[in-house]
Amino acid sequence: MHEVLEQLGKIGIVPVVVLEDAKDALPLAKALCDGGLPCAEITFRTGAAEESIRLLSREYPQMLVGAGTVLTTEQAERATAAGAKFLVSPGTNPQVVKYCVENHLLITPGCANPSDIEQALENGLDVVKFFPAELAGGLAMIQALAAPYVNVKFMPTGGIHPGNAGEYLKYERVLACGGSWMVKGDLIREGAFDKIRQLCREAVQIVKESRG
Repeated sequence: MHEVLEQLGKIGIVPVVVLEDAKDALPLAKALCDGGLPCAEITFRTGAAEESIRLLSREYPQMLVGAGTVLTTEQAERATAAGAKFLVSPGTNPQVVKYCVENHLLITPGCANPSDIEQALENGLDVVKFFPAELAGGLAMIQALAAPYVNVKFMPTGGIHPGNAGEYLKYERVLACGGSWMVKGDLIREGAFDKIRQLCREAVQIVKESRG
C-alpha cells in the first residue's frame, strides 16, 4: 500500500474541509495538528482551495494535505502542483483515474457499487472512497462489497459523524473515515478554532476506542 495511505490509516479520520477564504487555512491547520489530526482533505469546491493547499503544504509540512472533489485532470494537476499528497474524487472518472495513475499521483476514487470498484481495480488501485457512505448502504454495504473484492480497502465518506464513525473504524477493511463534523463551515467562518481543536481530540479518542 502507498505510504500516504498507510499514514491515513493510522490517523483514522480524515477531516474534509471546505475553505471559502485562504486566510483561514493556517489557523485551521494549527487547530487540526494541536487536536491530533494532522491531516486535511481540502475540497476543490471553492476558489480558495488551491492557495489553501499551497499554504498548508509549505507551512505545515508534517501534515498530510490532500485535495478532494477532484473532477478533472486539470484540477488533479493543479492540486498536486500546489502540494497535495493525495487526491480524492466523488466518483470513478476513468479519464481522471487513468491520468493520475500514469502520472504517479495518488488518487482515491469514489465508489458505490461493484462496477466502480472494478474500474478502480483495472487501474491498479486497492483503496477506494465509499461515497456517499450512509446513503449508499453504510457499513453493511461495505461488508457486502468487501466479500468479493478481498484486497480492497474503503474510506467511507458522507454521513459519517461521532455516533457512527466508531462502528466503521472497527471493521478491518475500513482504512479511514472521511468526516466534516469537526471542521464545519460555520466553525471556520466564526474563527472557532478552539472548538475545532476540541472536536479533533474527540475524534482521535473515537479512533483509539475503535482500534485499541
